[in-house]
Amino acid sequence: MTALPSGREFPQDAARRLGEILTDLDVEHSAPQPGSFLVRLEGQHKLATMTWLIVEVHSLHVEAFFCRQPDENHAEFYRFLLERGSRMFGLHFALDPVGDVYLVGRLPLSIITSAEIDRLLGCVLSYSDDNFDSALMIGFASSIKREWDWRVKRGESLANLAAFARLTEPAAEQGGGRAASEPA
Repeated sequence: MTALPSGREFPQDAARRLGEILTDLDVEHSAPQPGSFLVRLEGQHKLATMTWLIVEVHSLHVEAFFCRQPDENHAEFYRFLLERGSRMFGLHFALDPVGDVYLVGRLPLSIITSAEIDRLLGCVLSYSDDNFDSALMIGFASSIKREWDWRVKRGESLANLAAFARLTEPAAEQGGGRAASEPA
């Protein structure tokens, strides 16, 4: 096997290094296929962002599910995501063929260093977690209101819907159900 010129490496070497870095960073991950790593990033608003890191011949492909296609307010929903795109590092919002939303990026294999992978995963988590509640309020307001009303009617906890209380102000003022701050 011929060695590659300085500054380049074989994808299997990059994949091995990426696996070592993920382990050293103590990031929850699995490697279901050689060169493909599925990383679980814990959030506050979006409880978990599952992120693929896939070593390809010349690049590192990054892909994380953000949310399914919106139920309503499509133009406002997509505008919200596109406006954020100009401020994002290494990633952008994209749609799959059915309209579900992902964070995706393609970066050079040279990014596979501990500091850069840590920064990249931090970006994925930040973009996913920081934009999640706002995106849901735009694209799923009616569904959130129905879920809130259903929980109030049944006396269920509203704790994980607390971020959306302003969508349901009249329902929230009526009482019923446990307060959003009560443990589930």
